[in-house]
Amino acid sequence: MTGPRIPTVTLSLPVMIGLLIVILGAGGGSVFFLTRPSPTPLNAAPPTLTATITPTITVTSTATSTGTPLPPTLTPTPMVYTVKTNDNCGKIAYSFNVSINSIIQLNPALNSDCTNMSIGQKLLIPIPTPTSPPAATSTPNPAQATDSACEIYQYTVKDGDTLGGISANFSVPSQAIKDWNGLTSDIVFAGMPLKIPTCKRYPTAGPTPTATPPPPYPPATLLLPADGATFTSGSDSITLQWSTVGSLRQNEFYAVTIEDLTDTNVQKLVDYVTDTKYIVPTSLRPSGSSPHIFRWSILPVRQTGSTKDGQPVYVPGGQPSASRVFGWVGGGAAGATPTP
Repeated sequence: MTGPRIPTVTLSLPVMIGLLIVILGAGGGSVFFLTRPSPTPLNAAPPTLTATITPTITVTSTATSTGTPLPPTLTPTPMVYTVKTNDNCGKIAYSFNVSINSIIQLNPALNSDCTNMSIGQKLLIPIPTPTSPPAATSTPNPAQATDSACEIYQYTVKDGDTLGGISANFSVPSQAIKDWNGLTSDIVFAGMPLKIPTCKRYPTAGPTPTATPPPPYPPATLLLPADGATFTSGSDSITLQWSTVGSLRQNEFYAVTIEDLTDTNVQKLVDYVTDTKYIVPTSLRPSGSSPHIFRWSILPVRQTGSTKDGQPVYVPGGQPSASRVFGWVGGGAAGATPTP
């Protein structure tokens, strides 16, 4: 028995070749589209790279002193003093070896002249404390040592002054005055403070040149006793006190003049000291019962030589102070309560 017959397709050679080309082309196109990379748009922005910065911390060590710290400074407690009869600020300051100003500052109840003390009043007296020596410093060079040792006179320019006139008056070069005051021109004006370096003075002409005498000192200000104060015969001593006029040189002194105006012969005492206080000698104390009025003043002087018998010769070295008076009751009189 014969089965069904499979139909037979008969193709011509050109058709077969064309069909084969179509199949191969379809396979190659599929492979191309499957393996090609994705296209990049033309207007697409390029990728942005983000940098991460890691900060670096540098630690610098600071050296510290390893010295032992100084102990705290202890301030001594002021002592209490009760004002007695015939006391005054000058006498109290002299007794405790302190300044009058330190007593005034420590006692607000006292006025600036220390003239309102009363008997029985309690005063705080400062106790001087020792000061530590200054720290060692490097040795200055010769130029620095000369400048630091130069004595300076403080001068205030007056109306009509010129730099040339001031230079001629003090015999100091104008350039030296400009250098010490930081001036860039010769212009000065009234009221301007100037430092006059007296160490830069011109030498005096002659075979043996000597330095021009320094400028005169200003007048001293009298401090104690108060003008018009009265002391009784019970007063052991009277202390005169005044302000300093500057650093005195080796041949300079304060001339203390005291005159008894009540005495018909006008008893007068002139003494020379380098301190700014003077205790009136008890030899001047009046012997009668009536109070005597004394006038006193201060004058800076310089010793220029000696007489043939060895007595010193003094000339004024500055301006005299104003005068003050005080009363002193002699022996046998009760007298009034002294005014400090």
